[in-house]
Amino acid sequence: MDGRAAPPQGRGHLRPAVPPRRQGRLPQGHSAGARLPQESLQPLSGTAPARRADPRPDRRAAECRVHLLMKAMILAAGRGERMKPLTDHTPKPLLPVGRQPLVGWHLTRLAAAGFTDIVINTAWLGAQLPARLGDGAEWGVQIRYSHEGATGLETAGGIATALPLLGDSPFLVVNGDVLTDIDFAALRAVAPVLDGVTRLAHLVLVDNPPHHPDGDFALAADGRVSASPALTFSGVGVYHPALFATTPAGQPARLAPLLRQAMAAGQVSGCHHHGLWLDVGTPERLAEADRLAAAWG
Repeated sequence: MDGRAAPPQGRGHLRPAVPPRRQGRLPQGHSAGARLPQESLQPLSGTAPARRADPRPDRRAAECRVHLLMKAMILAAGRGERMKPLTDHTPKPLLPVGRQPLVGWHLTRLAAAGFTDIVINTAWLGAQLPARLGDGAEWGVQIRYSHEGATGLETAGGIATALPLLGDSPFLVVNGDVLTDIDFAALRAVAPVLDGVTRLAHLVLVDNPPHHPDGDFALAADGRVSASPALTFSGVGVYHPALFATTPAGQPARLAPLLRQAMAAGQVSGCHHHGLWLDVGTPERLAEADRLAAAWG
């Protein structure tokens, strides 16, 4: 697409990206984000058949509300060990990238995609996040915080602890330490398909970056995701709360075992994002992210 910032040479995992603009001026559907294959939005093979139009207006209205009021969570509780010494005094999501903190780019894009109810979990230097981001008014969103203490609860533990803020419907989760142009608005279409029984999660996968050449999961032609490594999990996914039904709040728990268990039961779908995705996990990649964001203005 025209007007994208060119990726630095030698970074095969970076693709040209549409520069995000300031919230309030972003046209709908502007990003070159994940395009969900039609088959990935249908029930998986061997599960419930595709639903016909339901004549009951209450059913249609309920699904519409889920679609419009979908919440999002930004994971921001990590210590950022590989980013030391920069993270000794600043949590990684607040490190500057271009004209705003790294997490600000997520808030900008989420707001543009219609996500206005945002949950952010905190741990290491956690008080700095609400001090800097406030209630989210700067980005046109409402932020609520899930505080985990000084050490954090890992991904699944953090999500399970935040479930009272996320509600009973499917929600979007975004790693706070990536820079990406994934189409968050397109992921809204997944919410009605995650029924909490036949499907529990939908993951966005990307090409393997140089620092993670073996990948995490595989994506089949029918949209099903398996535990065979082939592509890298982007850290962006849509989850039904039922995925965390056995995960106690307030206890550390990893996400990968839950996903692999659901994959074995055929309950995880996915899509392959071909646009910009950068894991901002080291000072070198932070500098790379800053160069990309500087071109966005």
